[in-house]
Amino acid sequence: MAGLTGKLRALGWGTYEYLAMGSGLTALALLGIVSLPLALALLVLPGPVRIPLGRRLIAGTLALYLGFLRVFCSVRIDASGLRALQTSRPLILVANHPSLLDAVILLSMLPNAACVMKGSLKRNLFVGPMTRLSGYMDNRDPMSLVRRACEELDGGAQVVLFPEGTRTRCAPIGPFGEAAALISARSGVPVQALVITFDKPYLGKGWSLFKKPSLPLRITVRRGEQFAAPSDRLALTGKLESYYRGVLKA
Repeated sequence: MAGLTGKLRALGWGTYEYLAMGSGLTALALLGIVSLPLALALLVLPGPVRIPLGRRLIAGTLALYLGFLRVFCSVRIDASGLRALQTSRPLILVANHPSLLDAVILLSMLPNAACVMKGSLKRNLFVGPMTRLSGYMDNRDPMSLVRRACEELDGGAQVVLFPEGTRTRCAPIGPFGEAAALISARSGVPVQALVITFDKPYLGKGWSLFKKPSLPLRITVRRGEQFAAPSDRLALTGKLESYYRGVLKA
């Protein structure tokens, strides 16, 4: 009898995990559909008005989505360490990239962030208008990226980027690009490390959107070490990668 009860509980929880996954994807799609016409309408505004408004709109929309995941999908997120960054001086914020949810969490709590993203996302039907509305940068042209990022920092914004350039392919971390070190060397702005950990793999590289998660899911984002602007960008890139390998293996 106890064995049967255990099997029924497991079946019930497995059904809930599928329902949670479906409802989470549906909520994200609905928020995207609702925000798309608003983003298109606001694109006509001048940059000084459009960009801060767009970033706050993205932060609010993503916070609403994460709230849904917390309430209905057994997702537990501790990103309290980001609150102090909301009013901090300009920083280059770098993070490891284990999941599709990483940028969602960071941008939901950093309404003055200029995010560096894949160029392909700017051509996406749903994501593209929001990224252009918010003045986000793509990583296709390194020199243009460095120039734009320095302009954002000069204007008081924070720059968010994932040095791996994509989600982590091989744990604990993939090889780092030089963008963060280049921007830091050019601007004189320090690099603040953010460490993202998931207690279970979900939406990592190769994970299908329709693959059932194992719930509850616990995510932590914490502030790590801060690195001064370098004179040697290669040295800083190596320090950053070594730092993440150390903290993620611990």
